[in-house]
Amino acid sequence: MSGHSKWASIKHKKALVDAKRGKIFTKLIREITVAAKSGGGDPAANPRLRLAISTAKSANMPADNIERAVKKGTGALEGVSYEEVIYEGYGPEGVAIYVQCLSDNKNRTASEIRNIFAKKSGNMAGAGSVSWLFEKKGLIVVDQNQVGEDHLMELVLNAGAEDLSKAGDKFEIITNPSDFEAVKKALDDARIAYESADLQMIPKNLVPVSVSNARQVLTLIEALEDHDDVQHVYANCDIPDEVMKEVA
Repeated sequence: MSGHSKWASIKHKKALVDAKRGKIFTKLIREITVAAKSGGGDPAANPRLRLAISTAKSANMPADNIERAVKKGTGALEGVSYEEVIYEGYGPEGVAIYVQCLSDNKNRTASEIRNIFAKKSGNMAGAGSVSWLFEKKGLIVVDQNQVGEDHLMELVLNAGAEDLSKAGDKFEIITNPSDFEAVKKALDDARIAYESADLQMIPKNLVPVSVSNARQVLTLIEALEDHDDVQHVYANCDIPDEVMKEVA
């Protein structure tokens, strides 16, 4: 997991920015709707829906919004039908970029995502071209003021976590998707608050990029994330520390 920590830190910071900008609500509503459609409207029996609702609550989404999104997914309320689609491509210096979308029109979305890649110094590639460079993992972020490292390490490893590392003033806990819920429950039972907890496509290794190209990569990622149909963007770039400080 040599690639996870720095990129996970960037994703966490950017998520906080998106939440402040109010951009996250639209994406969360789509995820709740699709999760309810694919696995039913009962969070207790639908892990994806349970995670989506938990994430929405942590972003302070009103309960009425969550309930409406679930009902649209189950068909109790009329709503738009979204389809999951993945786009893959490259940024400057061969950085691999993996884009997760929920779209009501795949042809339109594909054209617009391709255009963003072309305008922002990247290029879209075929299915499977970069996905093998990533692996799905659970990521839980805990502020270091919440708990001591030794105690947290023992707790999460006993619950099934793969790894715990420091990133700035945070602890980052990595799990297999199958162990994600158990590790979250162990933290909840121990009353240890976490800043975020979700499933991500984490790069297996990072590609070092120069300062100027790192800024170009981040510009490309931000342009992709701003697209209404894009839920998540992942990349395997090793961002220089001086550029990392600018991400806030």
